[in-house]
Amino acid sequence: MKKFFVLTFTFCTWIYFFSQNTYAFFGSFNWDKNTEGIYVYKLDTINGNLSKITTVSGILNPSFLTVSPNGKYIFACTESKTENGGSVSSFEFKPKDESLTFINSEKSGGENPVYLTVHKNGKWLINGNYTEGSVSVYPISEGGKIEPHVQNFQFSEGSVDVKRQNRAHIHSTVFSPNYDYLFLLDLGADKIRTYQFKNENAQPLQEAKTAFTKTTLGSGPRHFTFHPNGKYAYCIEEMGGAVSVYSYENGKLSNLQRIHTHSEKYNDSFESSDVHISPDGKFLYASNRGKENNIAIFSIQNNGTLKTVGYQSTKGKHPRVFGLDPSGKFLIATNTGSGNVVVFKRNFETGTLKKVGKKIKIKNVSCVQIKKY
Repeated sequence: MKKFFVLTFTFCTWIYFFSQNTYAFFGSFNWDKNTEGIYVYKLDTINGNLSKITTVSGILNPSFLTVSPNGKYIFACTESKTENGGSVSSFEFKPKDESLTFINSEKSGGENPVYLTVHKNGKWLINGNYTEGSVSVYPISEGGKIEPHVQNFQFSEGSVDVKRQNRAHIHSTVFSPNYDYLFLLDLGADKIRTYQFKNENAQPLQEAKTAFTKTTLGSGPRHFTFHPNGKYAYCIEEMGGAVSVYSYENGKLSNLQRIHTHSEKYNDSFESSDVHISPDGKFLYASNRGKENNIAIFSIQNNGTLKTVGYQSTKGKHPRVFGLDPSGKFLIATNTGSGNVVVFKRNFETGTLKKVGKKIKIKNVSCVQIKKY
């Protein structure tokens, strides 16, 4: 009887393990809505290979994606880099059928939407528009439909670089660990803007006591992430080629460190782009485009500060966005310039990366989001 129980338990555990599927969703600049724009691949969590599942056409430039907390819906910035255009679109993903189906679109409230985030309750979608520097707030109804935006904030001020910072440019919208604050990374104004988020209100964005945090002039804050412990925050600066480290408490950021993402042989033309932390909280990864085309690797110290570990080529050009799978085992880089996707296996002890699997070709690939079902 005991032997039978052990065998049954082992078999059930085996079935459960292999019933878990991990999918990678890729956005792109397709420049033609009649061609494929969003791509869905399944990630083999043993060897890191990607296998194509389905694609979606009929939408223009779905450059950035985000996944709802329950995994049912994929939201996309659409009509990115389209003159007088800009929208956000919703899709339903069914893992059982491995299908991705269009639900609806709404105007983005500005030109060139570049970043989306969803509240943990799945009822709010936040979009950042880059070109004129604005943010829009949308309710999400049952069935994943995006309703018209209920708030739209426009910003105008710029900063010291007259070519790149002639006005505000919102490049990302990121919730605090408790989802009670929203941070807007303003590349144009060299500010991290802060709002309270009251999800029970019809118009949830409210003024915060600390309205913004200044970054180094000319640094161009781009993307932002929090440590899993919720005590530290990290901002990657596109123009400054650095990561700024902050302690975090109740909507307030306090500067701890600023460290370059570039090796010593690169000291100009910075194009840093994305930043993520491993699920175990031990390592931070930052992507560099331009001349380097690599991932900078940092170990995270007990006080939240960073120490450089090394650099890993992304095996392509212009790594705009990358992602870590939920287990932290793999890092997937999207190389927009060379139109290829590369999977790396992560060393849990050292944080270093090693290429695995085969390169995947996706023309003008610009974003990846990874979800386990």
